Amino acid sequence: MAEFQRKTRYDMEDLLQIMELLRSPDGCPWDRVQTHQSIRRNMLEEAYEAAEAIDQNDPVHLKEELGDVLLQVVFHASLSQAEGQFTFADVVDGICQKLVFRHAHVFGPDRAQDPESALSAWEARKQVEKSQKSVGDTLDAVARALPALTRAEKLSGKAAKAGFAWPDSALELDKLSEELEELKQAVREGSNVEEALGDLLYAAVVLGRSLGLDSELALHAACEKFIHRFRRMEALADKPLDQLDWSAQLALWRQAKQMKT
Repeated sequence: MAEFQRKTRYDMEDLLQIMELLRSPDGCPWDRVQTHQSIRRNMLEEAYEAAEAIDQNDPVHLKEELGDVLLQVVFHASLSQAEGQFTFADVVDGICQKLVFRHAHVFGPDRAQDPESALSAWEARKQVEKSQKSVGDTLDAVARALPALTRAEKLSGKAAKAGFAWPDSALELDKLSEELEELKQAVREGSNVEEALGDLLYAAVVLGRSLGLDSELALHAACEKFIHRFRRMEALADKPLDQLDWSAQLALWRQAKQMKT
């Protein structure tokens, strides 16, 4: 049994000690064999669960999920420390250095009068920090591990700030229609279908961003709506859906769609 003093309330140092004990020879066999790659998915899942708690406006759930996210940070730092790369203290120092540098309008002589100018100042300092000398550099720096819709929104937003954007939503709708026609043609010809679908999705995200919409949230809402309507279909059907032909299923879907509750 690992030596550890139980407390009624723990702090950050306790968490670091717990992680050290878990990965020690007398600790947990599972924790000892993990790598950055093996727990990569855990980091993503915990972040999404924290986001769900935010969406639910549930402070108790959010507190728990933020703890899970913090655990992932500590876990990765512990792995890196064992490899002689960096420590948790280095992570803390790094984010503090970044915050001070990018908030020149707080910790330096610059000033920001509103959230928009503060964000612009942050982005300008970030470009200096990352040695980004062109808009292309800033686009290339957007994380490729982001959900595709979120990445597309960030890319189109940065391009728009650089002046590359459709003048109005009517033209963006025309572009969306154009991409839809190209997708139809690709399907008919059986060529470049994936590329054409990607172009259509990107055009939809560009339109959503210019309308002030979050495409990721919009698609999540559509998914929830689909689940709700599908449940209605199942409740309306007199037999399992896979035993109905397409016309019967479509009729049920339309009936479910018309129901308000």
